[in-house]
Parts: sequence; structure tokens; C-alpha cells
Amino acid sequence: MDGAAQTGDRLTDVPVKVSAEYQGRPGDIARGRELARGFLARVRAAQGARVSDRAVEVVQLVVSELLTNACKYAPGPSLVDLELAEDRVEVTVWDSQPVLPVPETADPGRVGRHGLEIVMAVCQSFEVHREPVGKRMRAAVGLADDPHDTAPLGQSA
Repeated sequence: MDGAAQTGDRLTDVPVKVSAEYQGRPGDIARGRELARGFLARVRAAQGARVSDRAVEVVQLVVSELLTNACKYAPGPSLVDLELAEDRVEVTVWDSQPVLPVPETADPGRVGRHGLEIVMAVCQSFEVHREPVGKRMRAAVGLADDPHDTAPLGQSA
């Protein structure tokens, strides 16, 4: 992929990354999920990386939730970066709102506003940093969290 150095089925020394900018328009969240799905399909195909179907679903969910918050609460553009880092994908979303998100206490009666709780529950790690303009949220999702579910997209293990 992009002339990356490879040894067998392992990527060496070259980060695999994709980025996209969104403007908070209708369809941006769906486009973010498609970005994630396409990125992981290319990682599987071109890099030979083991990516579980669950990981594909979780990465799409994380992109969807973080991008939804950016579109809903931050004026202006947002950026999504997806990067292969060893045995995980790091999902980073930047937006222009400097206020850091805080997860709310669990409330089964609350309608909505569960996105950050969900992200924190399904990721290996989650962090938020204030930037000179806005904030950057980063979540890590394991690629092969179920060793029995690592077949290529659309195929059974």
C-alpha cells in the first residue's frame, strides 16, 4: 500500500494511515463509517493484517460516535485520522470545540448522550487532549480481539 515496506504479512517501519475532513453536513457520519470500513478492508487486503469482524464494527462505531459529537457540538470542520499501530487501530477525531467531553453517570432512563460511555466501554484506551484550537480525542481498538474471528471481510473464519 503506497509503497510501504513489507516483511511477509507484517508492515514494517511505515505507518498506515488515512485522514478525512468533515464539515458537519448531512451524511458526514455515514461517510466516516465508510472511511473506517474501507481503511480496514485495505489493511486486511494489502497488509495481510488480521482484523476481526468485531474490530471492524467497533472502529465504525467509535468513528460514528466521536464524529457525531464533533458535528453536534463543535462549530466548523472536524478531522478523522485512522492509523494502524501494531495490533490496533488508533482513531483520532479533532474538532474546534475546546471543551473536553465528560462521560455522564449511567442512567438507563436517559435518552441519548451515551456515546462517550460506549466509546470508553469498547476501546482499549481513550484519551482527550486540548489543542491550541479545539481538542483531539483518540481511541485505540484492538484488531484481533477474538482469535477465532479473523477472516477477511465477508468470509467466515
